[in-house]
Amino acid sequence: MNRYRKLEILKEILRETESALIAYSGGVDSTFLLKIARDTLGSDVLAVTADSPTYPSQEIQEAKALARKLSVRHLTIETEEFADSNFISNPPDRCYYCKKELFSKLRKIARENHLNHILDGSNLDDEKDFRPGMRAAREFGVRSPLREAGFTKEDIRQLSKELDLATWNKPALACLASRFPYGKPLTKQDLGRVGKAEKLLRDMGIGQIRVRHHGHIARIEVPRGEINRFLSDSFRKKLVDKLKELGYTYVTLDLEGYRTGSMNEVLPHLSPSARKSMIK
Repeated sequence: MNRYRKLEILKEILRETESALIAYSGGVDSTFLLKIARDTLGSDVLAVTADSPTYPSQEIQEAKALARKLSVRHLTIETEEFADSNFISNPPDRCYYCKKELFSKLRKIARENHLNHILDGSNLDDEKDFRPGMRAAREFGVRSPLREAGFTKEDIRQLSKELDLATWNKPALACLASRFPYGKPLTKQDLGRVGKAEKLLRDMGIGQIRVRHHGHIARIEVPRGEINRFLSDSFRKKLVDKLKELGYTYVTLDLEGYRTGSMNEVLPHLSPSARKSMIK
């Protein structure tokens, strides 16, 4: 099915909702969904962004600016996942507890604003990775219109470009908690450190970046085409000095390069039934 037919299906889904609250991160997927929802439903759309230690503050500001540009009603709320010991302990299904906290707040806002549905920006490619947050979405009745319509990430990027959305080529950005090995307790201080480390690399010209936090070790993932940049003495020295200022003792480069969900590579030791139970 071509992407234009998928777009028509998406619009049909949105028209059926009549009104919607959209969980809005300011990323590629949720911005595309918000644009189409605004064009389809008009003022019966509300975008809500979670202000959380798990997301860099600059992303919150970008989300606000994008919502204004799209002329969409927009709220920013603070989430309280750090009040949940299940989240802090960082188990493999950590994302479930985070999304449960978010969706519980979004459901309350949707009801207060008489909005029929809560929507998120998940797409078809998300089904390929380990996504325990999908269980929370099902429990709270959150719909994923992009996935329902069969959109892949590439579909979304191409149509976003045609729609002149600034996010069409924005690097993928996952929750900062995904930078920590499972079982390593999460702290706001460590999340902030990772956020600053990744901002440093972006400011140095690396667009797609992950700084995986292993205690005193920063394990850097960049696209393979960017690895040669680390052979420059001046680039490397500046980076190492800055990361040591942030509190890292050792700075390493992952030679396998950037890949989504690399922290999930430890999960194969779990039985299929154990993994499945986390996303049901």
